[in-house]
Amino acid sequence: MSVLVGCLFLLAAWVATGCGGVGPGGDAEDNPAANRHLLIVLDGLRPDYVQPHFMPALYELGQRGVRPNRHHAVFPTVTRVNAASMSTGAYPETHGLLGNEVFFPDVEAGQFLTTSDRANLLRIETETDDALLSTGTLAEVLQRGGHRLLVASAGSSGSSYLLNHTVAGGAILHYDYSLPPALHEKAVGALGAVPEAGTPNHERNRWIVDAFLDIALNEVDPTVTVLWLSDPDTTAHAHGMGHPTMVEALFRLDAEIQRIQDGLAVAGLLESTNIWVTSDHGFSEHTGAAELTTILEPFTGELEGGMPRVVAGAGAVYVRDGDATTVARIVSALQASERVGAVFTRAARDGADEGIVPGTLAFEVANWDHARSAQILFSPSWTDAVGEYGFPGTSAQAGVAGHGSTSPFDIRNTLVAMGPDLKDGVSSDVPSGNVDFAPTFLYTLGLDIPSSMQGRVLHELLTTGPDPSLVATETTEVRVETDGGAYVVSAHRSHVDGRTYLDDAAAERE
Repeated sequence: MSVLVGCLFLLAAWVATGCGGVGPGGDAEDNPAANRHLLIVLDGLRPDYVQPHFMPALYELGQRGVRPNRHHAVFPTVTRVNAASMSTGAYPETHGLLGNEVFFPDVEAGQFLTTSDRANLLRIETETDDALLSTGTLAEVLQRGGHRLLVASAGSSGSSYLLNHTVAGGAILHYDYSLPPALHEKAVGALGAVPEAGTPNHERNRWIVDAFLDIALNEVDPTVTVLWLSDPDTTAHAHGMGHPTMVEALFRLDAEIQRIQDGLAVAGLLESTNIWVTSDHGFSEHTGAAELTTILEPFTGELEGGMPRVVAGAGAVYVRDGDATTVARIVSALQASERVGAVFTRAARDGADEGIVPGTLAFEVANWDHARSAQILFSPSWTDAVGEYGFPGTSAQAGVAGHGSTSPFDIRNTLVAMGPDLKDGVSSDVPSGNVDFAPTFLYTLGLDIPSSMQGRVLHELLTTGPDPSLVATETTEVRVETDGGAYVVSAHRSHVDGRTYLDDAAAERE
């Protein structure tokens, strides 16, 4: 790659000083040579898609490298929550991005904002006193250590922005925009106009891969890159899991995995790059959502000033006046609906696993207890039923297929990796999660890990770490019920090295 071109670009954009991959916050002596990290996020990729007949290149990558078999998405199992957790190494209780839709009454008093649109995130930053993310990020730590984070994304503008919203010492390259703007202009000038979205979305995914390999890699010279491709999520939402069109999307994604490896090899970077391939969440077939409007109708009304008393979205229910009796009655109505699964409320007492309303789990079980949290969080109910094309897992939501529940099919997501810092040919049953990438990257780069990062270093995957079979793990169950036991909710959690991962949560009814 051209170091001169990269330095000239950064000099103009950030008034950076120095060359040779040194950006703001460090100098050559502070930045010894280190292996790079490339985190490839294949949106909505379930672990059981990584098969030699679907994705031979990705399957082979895992066979050569490491294959963690118990990787976890963060609940709520939606894109922007997990993007924020990858960015911060923390859970929603710490970073404060609570759903794909969020409620900021200073911006919109009566409705949720979709976080898929970067414009809404900019409104939160400019129209409220709240920070978009209420903790520090991987990009900011990298910048202080003299490194850069590049985000190259074919996903939503909101998810790309959350991965580096302060653009700390690096860049964002999205198909709609870039920071700095000159990067997008250069990519369009070299590659042509961004293709229209499709199902499969391979043309747009291919464009962003080319933009990464041909433009951004040279211009930014990142130590860490997050490369986000929008399939199979885009195609599976429209057609369902295992549909021939979705299988085509897998095949085309796999071709990009191979092209990325080939491109890094041509650039002389393959041998010094750790390639991590993951997803933001799993996926399930949908069977129809609970009638939330009907459930909440008895409790609606207006507060003084005409503001709605109850605002709901993305599985969260805000009772604006905080009335405890109303909260309990709404919970009871949710528990009576067969399409509602686990329900969460604030803890009954400090450190409790049960919520303040009988038959609910505490927010802490889902790592969701933030100052911005609603009074109620719930998951759709789910089953392990097998769909038309042989994939198990259903969820009571609208549409053809999707994610967002406490189902293991939504929580359990993909991770395979290969690189100079990683073991060869190793399968691991040690629990891991999307919160673990940031601390692991910082550890391998010799940078301090902030105490705000709740993830752990994935030592068992590193060449310097222990054999995974020697790492102690534990699984526990939390079980609570309503008075009389008509509704019972349980959650399973895995524990390793002082960290806890939510495996699933489900409800049973008499």
